[in-house]
Amino acid sequence: MVRTLKAGATVLAICLMVAHGRAQQGPRGTQGALPVAPDSPLGTGPYKALMEMDAALMTHTAYRPADLTVFGATKLPIIAWGNGACANAGDAFRPFLTEIASHGYLAVAIGPIVGGARASGPVAPGAVATPGAGAPPAAGAPPVRAGGPATSSSQLVDAIDWAVRENTRRTSKYFGKLDTTKIAVMGQSCGGVQAVAASVDPRVTITVGWNTGLVGPRTTGPIMEDVPKETLEKLHGPVAYFTGDPGDVAHPNAADDFKRLEAIGRLPALHAWKDGMTHGGTYREENGGEMARIAVAYLAWRLKGDQTAGRMFTGPNCGLCTTLGWHVSRARIE
Repeated sequence: MVRTLKAGATVLAICLMVAHGRAQQGPRGTQGALPVAPDSPLGTGPYKALMEMDAALMTHTAYRPADLTVFGATKLPIIAWGNGACANAGDAFRPFLTEIASHGYLAVAIGPIVGGARASGPVAPGAVATPGAGAPPAAGAPPVRAGGPATSSSQLVDAIDWAVRENTRRTSKYFGKLDTTKIAVMGQSCGGVQAVAASVDPRVTITVGWNTGLVGPRTTGPIMEDVPKETLEKLHGPVAYFTGDPGDVAHPNAADDFKRLEAIGRLPALHAWKDGMTHGGTYREENGGEMARIAVAYLAWRLKGDQTAGRMFTGPNCGLCTTLGWHVSRARIE
């Protein structure tokens, strides 16, 4: 297994960048970012959501229900999101994250809003993922490290820190409205690797990787953070991976992570994958496509205790288990 991971490391590191660049294109070649203003409420959930940057966190982009006054005593769980290709573009996954937020969540993505065209487009093999290259960086944006990824897992922790502070700041729109005991860290591709790294933080409730998996021993330069497989032993909450079929460059890594979590024997773990799904997933389809529908159900189950939503993942005939084309492996999930 180690030898296989070493042999595939170079291919994976390159393909994560290329595949993500292709995935940035939405259905029928349209740009991933929606052609509407950031403050246009969107999503199919009961709370239409918007995308915005906050003056106290200009290095990130927040997705939230447009009207926060309707929640009363109900508090919003928090999601920290890492982008594919380590991209420093908070609007790169707008359809997916807006859909999630419209169901009553605050999602905070790494990177500022950079605009649809600059958040999209292919990345050359081996290049550093820098959406907006050639354009002035957004105010407060972290510098891109030469020869390394444009973002880091520490920025997911920054997102959590900010949300926790805002929940206690009396003049904040989020004051008393966030559930700081329900925090998910998620990411796609490189962002999923970052999510695992950040999930050692004791405040993290669940970890979800989308078209991702830890690479293992590395033979290439620092295109992504070097997050060793042993990090899985430090996690303390449920872990789930959703990937494409074996043609998805991340599939074997997610499968290996799941087997390791199964062997560790402490945490509920899941790996679900779909025939014909590519590394790019459905994140830029309308309302995030199938991956967003799965995310909404999984988050409702894990963060809100919705057992009806949980039936997609639990029981001998779970909803996803019986959905055509999907394959589900579970450990410590009844």
